[in-house]
Amino acid sequence: MVQGISASNGIAYGEIFLYLRTELKVPAYPVDSDKRGGEVARFEQGLVVTRQQITKIKNEVEQNLGPDEARIFDAHLMVLEDQALISETIREFETTGLNIETCFDKVAQRYIKAFDEINDEYLRERAGDIRDVAQRVLQNLLGEAAHQLGELAEKRVVVANDITPSDAAGINRSTAIGIVTDSGSKTSHAVIVARSLKIPAVVGVRDLTTRIAGGDRVIVDGYEGVVIVNPTEQTLFRYGRIQTEKKTFESHLLAASRLPSETLDGVHVPLQANIEKVDEVAQARECQAEGVGLFRTEYLFLNSSHLPREEEQFAAYKAVAEAFAPQPVVIRTLDLGGDKPMESLSGLIHQEANPFLGFRAIRLCLEHPEMFKEQLRAILRASVFGKVRMMYPMISGVEELTRANTILAEAREELRQRGERFDEQMEIGSMIEIPSAAATTDILAAHSQFFSIGTNDLIQYLLAIDRGNDHLAHLYEPTHPAVLRTIKRVVDDAHQRRRPVAVCGEMAGDPVYMPLLLGLGVDELSMSPPSLPAVKYFVRAMKMSDARQLAAEALTLTDPKEIYARAEEFYKARVKVE
Repeated sequence: MVQGISASNGIAYGEIFLYLRTELKVPAYPVDSDKRGGEVARFEQGLVVTRQQITKIKNEVEQNLGPDEARIFDAHLMVLEDQALISETIREFETTGLNIETCFDKVAQRYIKAFDEINDEYLRERAGDIRDVAQRVLQNLLGEAAHQLGELAEKRVVVANDITPSDAAGINRSTAIGIVTDSGSKTSHAVIVARSLKIPAVVGVRDLTTRIAGGDRVIVDGYEGVVIVNPTEQTLFRYGRIQTEKKTFESHLLAASRLPSETLDGVHVPLQANIEKVDEVAQARECQAEGVGLFRTEYLFLNSSHLPREEEQFAAYKAVAEAFAPQPVVIRTLDLGGDKPMESLSGLIHQEANPFLGFRAIRLCLEHPEMFKEQLRAILRASVFGKVRMMYPMISGVEELTRANTILAEAREELRQRGERFDEQMEIGSMIEIPSAAATTDILAAHSQFFSIGTNDLIQYLLAIDRGNDHLAHLYEPTHPAVLRTIKRVVDDAHQRRRPVAVCGEMAGDPVYMPLLLGLGVDELSMSPPSLPAVKYFVRAMKMSDARQLAAEALTLTDPKEIYARAEEFYKARVKVE
Protein backbone atom coordinates (compact mmCIF):
# COMPACT_ATOMS: atom_id res chain seq x y z
CA MET A 1 0.00 0.00 0.00
CA VAL A 2 1.45 3.34 -1.09
CA GLN A 3 0.13 6.73 0.07
CA GLY A 4 0.00 9.55 -2.48
CA ILE A 5 -2.20 12.58 -3.10
CA SER A 6 -5.87 12.13 -3.97
CA ALA A 7 -6.25 13.85 -7.33
CA SER A 8 -9.38 12.56 -9.07
CA ASN A 9 -12.14 10.68 -7.26
CA GLY A 10 -13.03 7.10 -8.04
CA ILE A 11 -11.71 3.56 -7.66
CA ALA A 12 -10.03 1.55 -10.41
CA TYR A 13 -8.49 -1.92 -10.51
CA GLY A 14 -6.45 -3.49 -13.28
CA GLU A 15 -3.12 -4.42 -14.79
CA ILE A 16 -0.57 -1.60 -15.01
CA PHE A 17 0.88 0.03 -18.08
CA LEU A 18 4.28 1.43 -17.07
CA TYR A 19 4.82 4.70 -18.93
CA LEU A 20 8.33 6.05 -18.40
CA ARG A 21 9.33 9.34 -20.01
CA THR A 22 13.04 9.68 -20.65
CA GLU A 23 14.92 12.93 -21.02
CA LEU A 24 16.04 13.72 -24.54
CA LYS A 25 19.76 13.56 -25.16
CA VAL A 26 20.63 16.93 -26.70
CA PRO A 27 23.93 16.88 -28.59
CA ALA A 28 26.18 19.94 -28.36
CA TYR A 29 28.36 20.97 -31.28
CA PRO A 30 29.68 24.23 -32.81
CA VAL A 31 27.94 25.61 -35.91
CA ASP A 32 30.08 26.99 -38.73
CA SER A 33 29.76 30.76 -39.13
CA ASP A 34 28.45 30.45 -42.71
CA LYS A 35 25.59 28.18 -41.49
CA ARG A 36 24.37 30.29 -38.58
CA GLY A 37 21.58 31.99 -40.52
CA GLY A 38 20.18 28.58 -41.41
CA GLU A 39 20.37 27.50 -37.78
CA VAL A 40 18.14 30.40 -36.69
CA ALA A 41 15.73 29.60 -39.54
CA ARG A 42 15.65 25.96 -38.37
CA PHE A 43 14.75 27.14 -34.86
CA GLU A 44 11.93 29.32 -36.17
CA GLN A 45 10.60 26.43 -38.26
CA GLY A 46 10.73 24.18 -35.18
CA LEU A 47 8.57 26.69 -33.31
CA VAL A 48 6.09 26.83 -36.22
CA VAL A 49 5.76 23.03 -36.36
CA THR A 50 5.35 22.83 -32.57
CA ARG A 51 2.67 25.52 -32.68
CA GLN A 52 0.77 23.56 -35.34
CA GLN A 53 0.98 20.35 -33.27
CA ILE A 54 -0.27 22.01 -30.08
CA THR A 55 -3.09 23.79 -31.93
CA LYS A 56 -4.16 20.40 -33.34
CA ILE A 57 -4.11 18.87 -29.84
CA LYS A 58 -6.09 21.81 -28.46
CA ASN A 59 -8.75 21.43 -31.17
CA GLU A 60 -9.06 17.69 -30.48
CA VAL A 61 -9.38 18.26 -26.72
CA GLU A 62 -12.01 20.95 -27.28
CA GLN A 63 -13.99 18.57 -29.48
CA ASN A 64 -13.71 15.63 -27.06
CA LEU A 65 -13.73 17.30 -23.63
CA GLY A 66 -14.90 20.87 -24.12
CA PRO A 67 -13.46 24.43 -24.25
CA ASP A 68 -12.48 24.64 -20.56
CA GLU A 69 -10.12 21.66 -20.79
CA ALA A 70 -8.76 22.89 -24.14
CA ARG A 71 -7.65 26.15 -22.53
CA ILE A 72 -4.87 24.18 -20.85
CA PHE A 73 -3.01 24.50 -24.14
CA ASP A 74 -3.37 28.27 -24.33
CA ALA A 75 -0.53 28.39 -21.79
CA HIS A 76 1.57 26.20 -24.10
CA LEU A 77 0.94 28.44 -27.08
CA MET A 78 1.88 31.45 -24.95
CA VAL A 79 5.24 29.81 -24.16
CA LEU A 80 5.89 29.54 -27.90
CA GLU A 81 5.04 33.24 -28.30
CA ASP A 82 7.25 34.32 -25.39
CA GLN A 83 9.64 36.81 -26.99
CA ALA A 84 11.96 36.71 -23.98
CA LEU A 85 12.42 32.94 -24.35
CA ILE A 86 12.97 33.21 -28.10
CA SER A 87 15.32 36.19 -27.99
CA GLU A 88 17.35 34.68 -25.13
CA THR A 89 17.80 31.49 -27.17
CA ILE A 90 19.04 33.41 -30.19
CA ARG A 91 21.30 35.54 -28.00
CA GLU A 92 22.74 32.36 -26.44
CA PHE A 93 23.35 30.98 -29.94
CA GLU A 94 25.05 34.18 -31.12
CA THR A 95 27.25 34.20 -28.00
CA THR A 96 28.30 30.54 -27.93
CA GLY A 97 27.98 29.46 -31.56
CA LEU A 98 26.62 26.10 -30.39
CA ASN A 99 23.73 24.33 -32.13
CA ILE A 100 20.29 25.81 -31.55
CA GLU A 101 18.96 22.74 -29.63
CA THR A 102 21.64 23.17 -26.98
CA CYS A 103 20.95 26.90 -26.67
CA PHE A 104 17.18 26.46 -26.45
CA ASP A 105 17.51 23.66 -23.90
CA LYS A 106 19.79 25.78 -21.69
CA VAL A 107 17.42 28.77 -21.70
CA ALA A 108 14.31 26.61 -21.20
CA GLN A 109 15.90 24.80 -18.24
CA ARG A 110 16.62 28.17 -16.64
CA TYR A 111 12.91 29.09 -16.90
CA ILE A 112 11.84 25.68 -15.59
CA LYS A 113 14.17 25.99 -12.60
CA ALA A 114 12.72 29.43 -11.75
CA PHE A 115 9.15 28.07 -11.68
CA ASP A 116 10.16 24.87 -9.84
CA GLU A 117 11.46 27.00 -6.96
CA ILE A 118 8.17 28.86 -6.46
CA ASN A 119 6.37 28.14 -3.18
CA ASP A 120 2.90 28.45 -4.73
CA GLU A 121 1.74 24.95 -5.76
CA TYR A 122 -0.34 26.14 -8.74
CA LEU A 123 2.48 28.27 -10.13
CA ARG A 124 5.07 25.57 -9.50
CA GLU A 125 3.02 23.26 -11.72
CA ARG A 126 3.39 25.76 -14.57
CA ALA A 127 6.98 24.60 -14.88
CA GLY A 128 5.33 21.56 -16.44
CA ASP A 129 3.94 23.75 -19.24
CA ILE A 130 7.41 24.97 -20.16
CA ARG A 131 8.92 21.48 -19.76
CA ASP A 132 6.26 19.95 -22.03
CA VAL A 133 6.62 22.60 -24.73
CA ALA A 134 10.42 22.51 -24.56
CA GLN A 135 10.38 18.71 -24.95
CA ARG A 136 8.17 18.99 -28.02
CA VAL A 137 10.31 21.74 -29.60
CA LEU A 138 13.45 19.67 -29.03
CA GLN A 139 11.82 16.56 -30.49
CA ASN A 140 10.97 18.52 -33.61
CA LEU A 141 14.46 20.01 -33.88
CA LEU A 142 16.08 16.60 -33.37
CA GLY A 143 13.62 14.76 -35.60
CA GLU A 144 12.41 12.40 -32.85
CA ALA A 145 8.81 11.21 -32.66
CA ALA A 146 6.74 11.79 -29.53
CA HIS A 147 5.21 8.87 -27.65
CA GLN A 148 1.41 8.84 -27.32
CA LEU A 149 -0.70 7.37 -24.51
CA GLY A 150 -3.55 7.29 -27.02
CA GLU A 151 -1.85 4.23 -28.55
CA LEU A 152 -2.80 2.17 -25.48
CA ALA A 153 -4.83 -0.72 -26.88
CA GLU A 154 -6.16 -2.55 -23.78
CA LYS A 155 -7.66 -1.43 -20.47
CA ARG A 156 -4.81 -0.55 -18.13
CA VAL A 157 -3.93 1.58 -15.12
CA VAL A 158 -1.31 4.06 -16.37
CA VAL A 159 1.59 4.30 -13.91
CA ALA A 160 4.11 6.98 -14.91
CA ASN A 161 6.93 9.05 -13.50
CA ASP A 162 5.15 12.07 -14.95
CA ILE A 163 2.38 12.82 -17.41
CA THR A 164 2.58 16.03 -19.42
CA PRO A 165 -0.46 17.92 -20.71
CA SER A 166 0.29 16.59 -24.20
CA ASP A 167 0.35 13.04 -22.82
CA ALA A 168 -2.87 13.65 -20.91
CA ALA A 169 -4.61 14.98 -24.02
CA GLY A 170 -4.02 11.63 -25.72
CA ILE A 171 -5.54 9.56 -22.91
CA ASN A 172 -8.45 7.40 -24.01
CA ARG A 173 -11.13 6.87 -21.34
CA SER A 174 -11.99 3.45 -22.75
CA THR A 175 -8.44 2.10 -22.21
CA ALA A 176 -6.88 4.22 -19.43
CA ILE A 177 -8.97 3.24 -16.39
CA GLY A 178 -6.74 4.88 -13.76
CA ILE A 179 -3.71 7.16 -13.48
CA VAL A 180 -0.84 7.04 -10.97
CA THR A 181 2.22 9.31 -11.12
CA ASP A 182 5.41 9.57 -9.08
CA SER A 183 5.30 13.36 -9.21
CA GLY A 184 2.59 15.99 -9.60
CA SER A 185 -0.05 17.65 -7.46
CA LYS A 186 -3.77 18.35 -7.41
CA THR A 187 -3.26 21.26 -9.82
CA SER A 188 -1.28 19.44 -12.52
CA HIS A 189 -2.76 19.38 -16.01
CA ALA A 190 -2.83 15.58 -16.06
CA VAL A 191 -5.11 15.75 -13.04
CA ILE A 192 -7.36 18.35 -14.68
CA VAL A 193 -7.81 16.07 -17.69
CA ALA A 194 -8.32 13.00 -15.45
CA ARG A 195 -11.10 14.79 -13.56
CA SER A 196 -12.73 15.83 -16.83
CA LEU A 197 -12.65 12.22 -18.04
CA LYS A 198 -13.72 10.98 -14.59
CA ILE A 199 -10.65 8.72 -14.37
CA PRO A 200 -9.49 7.88 -10.80
CA ALA A 201 -6.05 9.38 -10.20
CA VAL A 202 -3.40 9.45 -7.47
CA VAL A 203 -0.26 11.57 -7.81
CA GLY A 204 2.93 12.11 -5.83
CA VAL A 205 3.50 8.45 -4.94
CA ARG A 206 7.29 8.91 -4.88
CA ASP A 207 9.21 6.45 -7.11
CA LEU A 208 6.48 3.83 -7.36
CA THR A 209 7.59 3.27 -10.98
CA THR A 210 10.89 1.84 -9.69
CA ARG A 211 9.13 -0.66 -7.41
CA ILE A 212 6.63 -2.29 -9.78
CA ALA A 213 6.84 -4.25 -13.00
CA GLY A 214 4.72 -5.08 -16.00
CA GLY A 215 2.04 -7.62 -15.08
CA ASP A 216 1.47 -6.19 -11.61
CA ARG A 217 -2.11 -5.25 -10.79
CA VAL A 218 -3.14 -2.29 -8.67
CA ILE A 219 -6.11 -0.70 -6.97
CA VAL A 220 -6.23 3.07 -7.43
CA ASP A 221 -8.20 4.75 -4.64
CA GLY A 222 -8.70 8.30 -5.88
CA TYR A 223 -10.73 9.19 -2.79
CA GLU A 224 -8.02 8.53 -0.20
CA GLY A 225 -4.93 8.88 -2.44
CA VAL A 226 -3.94 5.24 -1.93
CA VAL A 227 -2.44 2.75 -4.40
CA ILE A 228 -2.45 -0.96 -3.48
CA VAL A 229 -0.13 -3.21 -5.49
CA ASN A 230 -1.24 -6.81 -6.15
CA PRO A 231 -4.15 -6.72 -3.65
CA THR A 232 -5.55 -9.85 -1.96
CA GLU A 233 -9.02 -11.20 -2.69
CA GLN A 234 -10.17 -9.85 0.68
CA THR A 235 -8.93 -6.34 -0.21
CA LEU A 236 -10.64 -6.53 -3.61
CA PHE A 237 -13.92 -7.49 -1.95
CA ARG A 238 -13.60 -4.64 0.57
CA TYR A 239 -12.95 -2.10 -2.19
CA GLY A 240 -15.92 -3.38 -4.14
CA ARG A 241 -18.13 -2.44 -1.17
CA ILE A 242 -16.36 0.91 -0.78
CA GLN A 243 -16.97 1.72 -4.45
CA THR A 244 -20.69 1.04 -4.07
CA GLU A 245 -20.87 3.23 -0.94
CA LYS A 246 -18.96 6.06 -2.59
CA LYS A 247 -21.28 6.09 -5.59
CA THR A 248 -24.26 6.29 -3.25
CA PHE A 249 -22.63 9.16 -1.35
CA GLU A 250 -21.85 11.04 -4.58
CA SER A 251 -25.49 10.78 -5.61
CA HIS A 252 -26.40 12.39 -2.25
CA LEU A 253 -23.86 15.19 -2.90
CA LEU A 254 -25.32 15.84 -6.33
CA ALA A 255 -28.84 16.07 -4.92
CA ALA A 256 -27.74 18.32 -2.03
CA SER A 257 -25.80 20.70 -4.30
CA ARG A 258 -29.09 21.97 -5.76
CA LEU A 259 -30.60 22.66 -2.33
CA PRO A 260 -30.13 25.69 -0.02
CA SER A 261 -26.96 25.84 2.09
CA GLU A 262 -28.81 25.70 5.40
CA THR A 263 -28.18 23.83 8.64
CA LEU A 264 -30.78 21.56 10.28
CA ASP A 265 -31.63 24.35 12.73
CA GLY A 266 -32.27 26.84 9.94
CA VAL A 267 -29.02 28.86 9.74
CA HIS A 268 -27.98 29.88 6.23
CA VAL A 269 -24.24 29.46 5.52
CA PRO A 270 -23.01 31.37 2.41
CA LEU A 271 -20.68 29.13 0.39
CA GLN A 272 -18.60 30.91 -2.26
CA ALA A 273 -15.89 30.00 -4.76
CA ASN A 274 -12.19 30.78 -5.04
CA ILE A 275 -11.26 31.41 -8.67
CA GLU A 276 -8.14 32.45 -10.53
CA LYS A 277 -9.38 33.03 -14.08
CA VAL A 278 -12.54 34.20 -15.79
CA ASP A 279 -13.05 30.81 -17.42
CA GLU A 280 -13.52 29.21 -13.97
CA VAL A 281 -16.82 31.07 -13.53
CA ALA A 282 -18.79 28.32 -15.31
CA GLN A 283 -17.52 25.63 -12.93
CA ALA A 284 -18.22 27.81 -9.89
CA ARG A 285 -21.79 28.41 -11.05
CA GLU A 286 -22.28 24.73 -11.87
CA CYS A 287 -21.29 23.92 -8.27
CA GLN A 288 -23.92 26.41 -7.02
CA ALA A 289 -21.45 28.93 -5.54
CA GLU A 290 -23.18 31.92 -3.94
CA GLY A 291 -20.68 34.32 -5.45
CA VAL A 292 -16.89 34.55 -5.46
CA GLY A 293 -15.14 34.86 -2.11
CA LEU A 294 -11.67 35.18 -3.63
CA PHE A 295 -10.71 36.26 -7.15
CA ARG A 296 -6.90 35.93 -7.34
CA THR A 297 -5.95 38.71 -9.74
CA GLU A 298 -2.22 37.92 -9.95
CA TYR A 299 -2.93 35.29 -12.60
CA LEU A 300 -3.82 38.11 -15.02
CA PHE A 301 -0.25 39.30 -14.53
CA LEU A 302 1.49 35.92 -14.52
CA ASN A 303 -0.12 34.83 -17.79
CA SER A 304 1.13 37.93 -19.57
CA SER A 305 4.54 39.04 -20.83
CA HIS A 306 3.59 42.64 -19.99
CA LEU A 307 1.83 44.47 -17.20
CA PRO A 308 -1.89 44.17 -18.00
CA ARG A 309 -3.32 47.62 -18.62
CA GLU A 310 -6.43 49.01 -16.96
CA GLU A 311 -8.71 47.98 -19.86
CA GLU A 312 -7.49 44.37 -19.84
CA GLN A 313 -8.07 44.08 -16.10
CA PHE A 314 -11.42 45.86 -16.27
CA ALA A 315 -12.68 43.36 -18.89
CA ALA A 316 -11.83 40.40 -16.63
CA TYR A 317 -13.29 41.92 -13.45
CA LYS A 318 -16.44 43.04 -15.28
CA ALA A 319 -17.00 39.55 -16.77
CA VAL A 320 -16.91 37.89 -13.34
CA ALA A 321 -19.05 40.60 -11.70
CA GLU A 322 -21.71 40.30 -14.41
CA ALA A 323 -21.69 36.50 -14.31
CA PHE A 324 -22.53 36.42 -10.59
CA ALA A 325 -24.66 39.55 -10.19
CA PRO A 326 -26.39 40.19 -7.82
CA GLN A 327 -24.25 37.78 -5.75
CA PRO A 328 -20.98 39.19 -4.35
CA VAL A 329 -17.58 38.97 -6.02
CA VAL A 330 -14.57 39.65 -3.78
CA ILE A 331 -11.57 40.78 -5.82
CA ARG A 332 -8.20 40.53 -4.12
CA THR A 333 -5.65 43.10 -5.24
CA LEU A 334 -2.33 41.95 -6.63
CA ASP A 335 -0.60 39.30 -4.49
CA LEU A 336 2.65 38.95 -6.37
CA GLY A 337 6.17 38.84 -5.03
CA GLY A 338 9.74 37.66 -5.25
CA ASP A 339 8.70 33.99 -5.29
CA LYS A 340 6.48 34.46 -8.36
CA PRO A 341 8.60 35.38 -11.41
CA MET A 342 7.11 37.63 -14.05
CA GLU A 343 9.07 38.98 -16.97
CA SER A 344 7.20 42.30 -17.05
CA LEU A 345 7.97 42.93 -13.36
CA SER A 346 11.66 42.04 -13.55
CA GLY A 347 12.61 45.63 -12.76
CA LEU A 348 10.24 45.79 -9.78
CA ILE A 349 10.86 42.44 -8.07
CA HIS A 350 14.31 41.14 -7.21
CA GLN A 351 15.54 37.78 -5.97
CA GLU A 352 15.15 37.43 -2.20
CA ALA A 353 16.54 34.94 0.31
CA ASN A 354 13.10 34.57 1.93
CA PRO A 355 10.43 35.78 -0.52
CA PHE A 356 7.48 34.65 1.63
CA LEU A 357 8.55 37.28 4.16
CA GLY A 358 9.72 39.69 1.51
CA PHE A 359 8.69 42.32 -0.99
CA ARG A 360 5.28 41.02 -2.09
CA ALA A 361 1.54 41.68 -2.21
CA ILE A 362 0.48 44.99 -0.64
CA ARG A 363 4.13 45.91 0.03
CA LEU A 364 4.89 45.76 -3.69
CA CYS A 365 1.76 47.73 -4.59
CA LEU A 366 2.42 50.51 -2.07
CA GLU A 367 5.93 50.98 -3.51
CA HIS A 368 4.53 51.25 -7.06
CA PRO A 369 1.37 53.35 -6.65
CA GLU A 370 0.79 54.01 -10.36
CA MET A 371 0.68 50.29 -11.13
CA PHE A 372 -1.54 49.81 -8.07
CA LYS A 373 -3.91 52.61 -9.08
CA GLU A 374 -4.33 51.09 -12.53
CA GLN A 375 -5.68 47.94 -10.90
CA LEU A 376 -7.81 49.88 -8.42
CA ARG A 377 -9.42 51.92 -11.20
CA ALA A 378 -10.22 48.72 -13.12
CA ILE A 379 -11.85 47.16 -10.04
CA LEU A 380 -13.81 50.33 -9.28
CA ARG A 381 -15.12 50.54 -12.84
CA ALA A 382 -16.23 46.89 -12.70
CA SER A 383 -18.14 47.57 -9.47
CA VAL A 384 -21.16 49.00 -11.34
CA PHE A 385 -21.71 45.68 -13.12
CA GLY A 386 -22.39 43.63 -10.00
CA LYS A 387 -21.86 43.45 -6.26
CA VAL A 388 -18.08 43.89 -6.17
CA ARG A 389 -16.09 43.94 -2.95
CA MET A 390 -12.32 44.43 -2.81
CA MET A 391 -9.70 43.29 -0.32
CA TYR A 392 -5.99 43.84 0.25
CA PRO A 393 -3.65 40.84 0.80
CA MET A 394 -0.90 40.49 3.39
CA ILE A 395 -1.90 43.52 5.47
CA SER A 396 0.38 43.60 8.53
CA GLY A 397 -1.03 46.65 10.29
CA VAL A 398 -3.10 49.80 10.12
CA GLU A 399 -0.33 51.88 8.54
CA GLU A 400 -0.34 49.76 5.37
CA LEU A 401 -4.12 49.70 5.32
CA THR A 402 -4.48 53.48 5.55
CA ARG A 403 -1.81 53.99 2.86
CA ALA A 404 -3.69 51.59 0.56
CA ASN A 405 -6.98 53.39 1.22
CA THR A 406 -5.31 56.73 0.46
CA ILE A 407 -4.23 55.46 -2.96
CA LEU A 408 -7.74 54.07 -3.46
CA ALA A 409 -9.15 57.54 -2.74
CA GLU A 410 -6.83 58.97 -5.41
CA ALA A 411 -8.03 56.34 -7.91
CA ARG A 412 -11.64 57.24 -7.16
CA GLU A 413 -10.95 60.93 -7.73
CA GLU A 414 -9.21 60.20 -11.04
CA LEU A 415 -12.27 58.26 -12.22
CA ARG A 416 -14.57 61.13 -11.20
CA GLN A 417 -12.47 63.52 -13.25
CA ARG A 418 -12.67 61.14 -16.21
CA GLY A 419 -16.44 60.91 -15.83
CA GLU A 420 -16.30 57.16 -15.19
CA ARG A 421 -18.99 55.49 -13.11
CA PHE A 422 -18.21 53.30 -10.09
CA ASP A 423 -19.90 52.14 -6.90
CA GLU A 424 -19.15 54.83 -4.31
CA GLN A 425 -20.20 52.38 -1.57
CA MET A 426 -18.01 49.45 -2.69
CA GLU A 427 -16.89 47.57 0.43
CA ILE A 428 -13.18 47.37 1.22
CA GLY A 429 -11.76 44.51 3.26
CA SER A 430 -8.50 43.18 4.65
CA MET A 431 -7.09 39.70 4.44
CA ILE A 432 -6.02 38.39 7.82
CA GLU A 433 -3.04 36.13 7.14
CA ILE A 434 -0.21 37.71 9.16
CA PRO A 435 -0.13 37.33 12.97
CA SER A 436 0.33 41.09 13.47
CA ALA A 437 -2.92 41.72 11.59
CA ALA A 438 -4.72 39.01 13.57
CA ALA A 439 -3.55 40.64 16.81
CA THR A 440 -4.84 44.09 15.79
CA THR A 441 -8.15 43.35 14.11
CA ASP A 442 -9.88 45.69 16.56
CA ILE A 443 -7.81 48.53 15.04
CA LEU A 444 -8.09 47.33 11.42
CA ALA A 445 -11.88 47.10 11.73
CA ALA A 446 -12.07 50.89 11.81
CA HIS A 447 -10.69 50.97 8.24
CA SER A 448 -12.23 47.78 6.79
CA GLN A 449 -15.81 46.77 6.02
CA PHE A 450 -15.01 43.04 6.24
CA PHE A 451 -12.24 40.53 6.94
CA SER A 452 -11.25 37.42 5.04
CA ILE A 453 -8.97 34.95 6.83
CA GLY A 454 -6.39 33.30 4.59
CA THR A 455 -5.78 30.21 6.70
CA ASN A 456 -3.02 28.79 4.46
CA ASP A 457 -0.59 31.63 5.19
CA LEU A 458 -1.92 32.39 8.67
CA ILE A 459 -1.18 28.83 9.84
CA GLN A 460 2.32 28.75 8.40
CA TYR A 461 3.17 32.15 9.89
CA LEU A 462 1.66 31.33 13.27
CA LEU A 463 3.44 27.97 13.54
CA ALA A 464 6.62 28.98 11.64
CA ILE A 465 6.04 26.05 9.26
CA ASP A 466 6.84 26.21 5.54
CA ARG A 467 3.76 24.45 4.17
CA GLY A 468 5.70 23.48 1.03
CA ASN A 469 8.38 21.63 3.02
CA ASP A 470 7.77 17.87 2.98
CA HIS A 471 9.90 17.37 6.12
CA LEU A 472 7.66 19.70 8.14
CA ALA A 473 4.29 18.64 6.75
CA HIS A 474 3.40 16.76 9.96
CA LEU A 475 3.75 20.01 11.95
CA TYR A 476 1.30 21.94 9.75
CA GLU A 477 -1.80 21.56 11.94
CA PRO A 478 -4.95 23.62 11.29
CA THR A 479 -6.34 22.39 14.63
CA HIS A 480 -3.42 23.77 16.65
CA PRO A 481 -4.84 25.74 19.61
CA ALA A 482 -2.94 28.85 18.43
CA VAL A 483 -4.79 28.70 15.11
CA LEU A 484 -8.27 28.20 16.60
CA ARG A 485 -7.75 30.87 19.28
CA THR A 486 -6.51 33.34 16.69
CA ILE A 487 -9.53 32.76 14.45
CA LYS A 488 -11.81 33.17 17.47
CA ARG A 489 -10.16 36.48 18.38
CA VAL A 490 -10.48 37.80 14.83
CA VAL A 491 -14.17 36.87 14.73
CA ASP A 492 -14.91 38.40 18.15
CA ASP A 493 -13.13 41.67 17.31
CA ALA A 494 -14.90 41.89 13.95
CA HIS A 495 -18.36 41.09 15.27
CA GLN A 496 -17.99 43.59 18.09
CA ARG A 497 -17.67 46.22 15.35
CA ARG A 498 -20.31 44.57 13.14
CA ARG A 499 -17.83 43.40 10.52
CA PRO A 500 -18.44 40.03 8.78
CA VAL A 501 -15.63 37.46 8.61
CA ALA A 502 -15.00 34.97 5.80
CA VAL A 503 -12.43 32.19 5.47
CA CYS A 504 -10.97 31.60 2.02
CA GLY A 505 -8.14 29.16 2.83
CA GLU A 506 -8.03 25.38 2.49
CA MET A 507 -9.74 24.89 5.88
CA ALA A 508 -12.96 26.29 4.43
CA GLY A 509 -13.19 23.55 1.80
CA ASP A 510 -12.59 20.64 4.19
CA PRO A 511 -15.84 19.24 5.67
CA VAL A 512 -13.98 18.12 8.83
CA TYR A 513 -12.73 21.64 9.65
CA MET A 514 -15.83 23.46 8.40
CA PRO A 515 -18.00 23.03 11.57
CA LEU A 516 -15.11 24.28 13.72
CA LEU A 517 -14.93 27.47 11.64
CA LEU A 518 -18.70 28.01 11.78
CA GLY A 519 -18.74 27.22 15.50
CA LEU A 520 -16.05 29.85 16.07
CA GLY A 521 -18.38 32.38 14.43
CA VAL A 522 -17.11 32.63 10.84
CA ASP A 523 -19.88 34.09 8.64
CA GLU A 524 -18.92 32.93 5.13
CA LEU A 525 -16.77 30.21 3.55
CA SER A 526 -15.02 30.33 0.18
CA MET A 527 -13.29 27.37 -1.47
CA SER A 528 -12.31 25.78 -4.76
CA PRO A 529 -15.48 24.95 -6.75
CA PRO A 530 -15.09 21.12 -6.58
CA SER A 531 -15.18 21.30 -2.77
CA LEU A 532 -18.58 23.03 -2.65
CA PRO A 533 -20.93 19.99 -2.97
CA ALA A 534 -19.32 18.03 -0.11
CA VAL A 535 -19.23 21.06 2.19
CA LYS A 536 -22.85 21.94 1.43
CA TYR A 537 -23.93 18.36 2.06
CA PHE A 538 -22.40 18.48 5.53
CA VAL A 539 -23.85 21.93 6.26
CA ARG A 540 -27.28 20.44 5.60
CA ALA A 541 -26.50 17.41 7.84
CA MET A 542 -25.58 19.33 11.01
CA LYS A 543 -26.96 21.87 13.46
CA MET A 544 -25.23 25.20 14.02
CA SER A 545 -25.81 24.79 17.74
CA ASP A 546 -23.79 21.56 17.65
CA ALA A 547 -21.00 23.25 15.69
CA ARG A 548 -20.79 25.98 18.35
CA GLN A 549 -20.59 23.34 21.08
CA LEU A 550 -17.80 21.54 19.16
CA ALA A 551 -15.82 24.77 18.81
CA ALA A 552 -16.27 25.65 22.46
CA GLU A 553 -14.97 22.22 23.44
CA ALA A 554 -12.04 22.52 21.00
CA LEU A 555 -10.97 25.79 22.61
CA THR A 556 -10.54 23.97 25.94
CA LEU A 557 -8.27 21.27 24.48
CA THR A 558 -4.51 21.49 24.12
CA ASP A 559 -3.58 18.67 21.71
CA PRO A 560 -4.11 19.42 17.98
CA LYS A 561 -4.55 15.73 17.21
CA GLU A 562 -7.24 15.35 19.87
CA ILE A 563 -9.06 18.38 18.46
CA TYR A 564 -8.88 16.91 14.96
CA ALA A 565 -10.15 13.56 16.25
CA ARG A 566 -13.18 15.30 17.84
CA ALA A 567 -13.88 17.18 14.61
CA GLU A 568 -13.58 13.98 12.56
CA GLU A 569 -15.90 12.17 14.98
CA PHE A 570 -18.39 15.04 14.65
CA TYR A 571 -18.27 14.61 10.87
CA LYS A 572 -18.61 10.81 10.81
CA ALA A 573 -21.54 10.87 13.23
CA ARG A 574 -23.54 13.01 10.79
CA VAL A 575 -22.40 11.74 7.41
CA LYS A 576 -23.45 8.12 7.44
CA VAL A 577 -22.28 7.16 3.94
CA GLU A 578 -18.60 7.87 3.23
